[in-house]
Amino acid sequence: MPHITLEEHLPGITGLLEYRKDTAQPIRELTQLLLRGPSSLTEAERELIATIVSHGNECKFCTTAHAETVNELLHECDTVQQVLDNVETASISSKMKALLIIARQTQQSGKSVTTAHIQRAKHAGATDLEIHDTVLISALFCLYNRYVDGLGTKLPKDNSYFKSLAERLTTQGYHRNPGGYEHLKNNK
Repeated sequence: MPHITLEEHLPGITGLLEYRKDTAQPIRELTQLLLRGPSSLTEAERELIATIVSHGNECKFCTTAHAETVNELLHECDTVQQVLDNVETASISSKMKALLIIARQTQQSGKSVTTAHIQRAKHAGATDLEIHDTVLISALFCLYNRYVDGLGTKLPKDNSYFKSLAERLTTQGYHRNPGGYEHLKNNK
């Protein structure tokens, strides 16, 4: 049960963003910029960063939401599972392996990112901007994970919610649904 009164039909961060729309707006804008804005990293790669950080923080809502979004963007389910099982053996580029290691280190503590981690990423072809954005996405998702779990938000009763959320995130991004979320009352 959530620690504060939230709309019953809005699980996870959705309920929190609806609860306080004034603070939600800059959160949504930054997320939209980092995960959907111009970048040499694909949307799936940036969502994968969000997924590995959320998984490391044991935030079930965010892990499931962003893993499903990666699956939707890639049209397959193997990559996420491989990354969560073992980044080093996953079927992803050397650059993404290095960036995901940086993401995981950032999730543990910003001070856990070492010069060796950065050099590995640069050697694999990562730019300074990609390294910057990896750390910023990681730090941002640590905030989200703590926001979601710190207020005790609930998981949806039906996991099909995550598929629907992933479809919306891939087509509309992180903007507030223009029609609100009344349609979810039937799916709670």
